[in-house]
Order: sequence, then C-alpha cells, then structure tokens
Amino acid sequence: MFAGTPEFAAVALEALVAAGHHVSLVLTQPDRPSGRGLKPQPSAVKARALAAGLPVAQPRSLRLAGRYPDEAAAARAQLEAARPDAMVVAAYGLILPAWVLALPRLGCLNIHASLLPRWRGAAPIHRAIEAGDTETGITIMQMDEGLDTGPMLLREAVAIAPDDRTGTLHDRLAALGARLLLDALPRWAEGRLPAQAQPPEGVTYAAKVDKAEAVVDWAAPAAVIERRLRAFDPAPGASTTLGGEVLKLWAARVEAGAAPPAAPGTVLSATDDGLRVACGEGVLCLTEVQRAGGRRGPVRALLQARPLAAGDRLGA
Repeated sequence: MFAGTPEFAAVALEALVAAGHHVSLVLTQPDRPSGRGLKPQPSAVKARALAAGLPVAQPRSLRLAGRYPDEAAAARAQLEAARPDAMVVAAYGLILPAWVLALPRLGCLNIHASLLPRWRGAAPIHRAIEAGDTETGITIMQMDEGLDTGPMLLREAVAIAPDDRTGTLHDRLAALGARLLLDALPRWAEGRLPAQAQPPEGVTYAAKVDKAEAVVDWAAPAAVIERRLRAFDPAPGASTTLGGEVLKLWAARVEAGAAPPAAPGTVLSATDDGLRVACGEGVLCLTEVQRAGGRRGPVRALLQARPLAAGDRLGA
C-alpha cells in the first residue's frame, strides 16, 4: 500500500510499479483547487496511480474520532480489505493514527528528505537550503507514532550546491528516495536490514513554509536573504514591494566587501547586470525578478518597463 501526495512521492510510486511490486491501494490527499480557474486538480500521486490503473482513496482524515469519522471508517475498510504486507509513505500530508501503523504485516516505511534526526517535519528541503546546510539526504525510516522519530533503515547523503534551489534539490532527492526504497524493501521484508534508533543529539524541526515568510526582510543579512530566495523557489517565491507593486525575487548574488551606509531596502544602483540593494548586513544584487502578472526574467526587463535609480526603496 502507498500513501503520498506531491511529485516527490509520485516518483517513488512510479518506481514501485516499474519494479513489479503489487500496490493494492494508493492513499493521497483530496483534489485541491488550482490554476486561474481554481478547478479541483488531482495530486501528482493520484494522476500517476490512475495512469497505472491502481485503486485510489482520498479521505480527508484517518482519525476515527476526528472531524470526518465516516470518511475515516470507509478508509479503514478499504485498507483492511487491501491486506498490505507493507505500507510506503512519502509526503502524504495526513497523520497516520496507530491503527494504520499497526495494519501492515511488516509495518510502515517512510521516505524522508533529510538526514534524520536533522529536519524532522514538513519542509526539510526548504529548511536545509535556508539554513545554509552543505549536505542533506534521504532517510528510509520505519514509522512510529512520533513526528519522524522512528528507527532508521537506510541513509544516504547528498551535497547541497551553492546554487541549489528547492526545485533542483527536490528532484535529486526524489530520485534517490525511490532508489533507496527499492533497495530497502526486499531486505527489510527478509529481516536483513537492521533498524537503528535516531540519536537524541542534532534534532531540528522543519516547519511548513508559510507565505508570510517569503516576504523579504531587508534588515536581514544579504547572505540570509539570498538563501531564502533559493529555499522558496519554486514555491511560495520570495517577494518584496516596489511602489506598492508586489515583486517576486528569484535569483541574486551576495556582493563581497563592505556596504555603503544606506537604510535596508535602499537601491544602491540599477543596471542591466543587477539591482544592488542594501541589506541589514552587506549588499544583495538581484538578477532575476518577476512583476505581478508577468514572467520571471532578468532585471534588465524590469528596468526597461520601470526605470529605477539609486535611492529608491524596496519593501517600503
């Protein structure tokens, strides 16, 4: 049985099917409104499951005493009928209650996009880049009732490049997660993969990214802002304001040397090469931006449509 929702999970589901594993049921989040028309759209996992002819369930909750007890009860009947040997979970988005964890004969495996115990929680890729980590990785973990606290079965590290964004790192980790899962499953089923408890030291939590976090605080150091631009690409996208207009910020470089005295958010110079902005510490040179309703592109496109000069302010 498989439980997951976004593209990260869909890559693993596709690998399971391609490897010949029998997936008796796929759990994924309900369809969500998306796009300009806000029409309900299936998750990446649902789309991949239906293309493979797999049965899909989309309960809003699995808690029998929660807000949607009828949906949870119906899901329980489906899960019990599926009689899974194992359950694979990857970025599902719903908490699995004890009855779900106890259902598979072998238990539940989770593909987690960090080197546990660092970055337990919902947004490990974003937070690793935001924090300036130089490496992250995949942990295949046996699930328990805690938040990413279960014993580890396999771990493999991946370097984080200085220009990595959440999108680029996500794709590498998704492919690695699928590969490690296929390695782990048969060894785990045969009892040849010993579980190792997570160490108590080094625990950090990767909270879900809130859109409000993506609004740039120019009082922060330039290096911190640059990491946030990469961490929030492709979503939710870092932003600031320019004369009341929202401006998305996609790429920048930190300039070496001391910054001239100027209030944070002050434009120091505006050329086709970049928009140099004073920060709380240092200077950030913006190189790729996006106006409201436009496309992301080089700063020169912004300057052609809206000239800027030294002394103008961002975020004011």
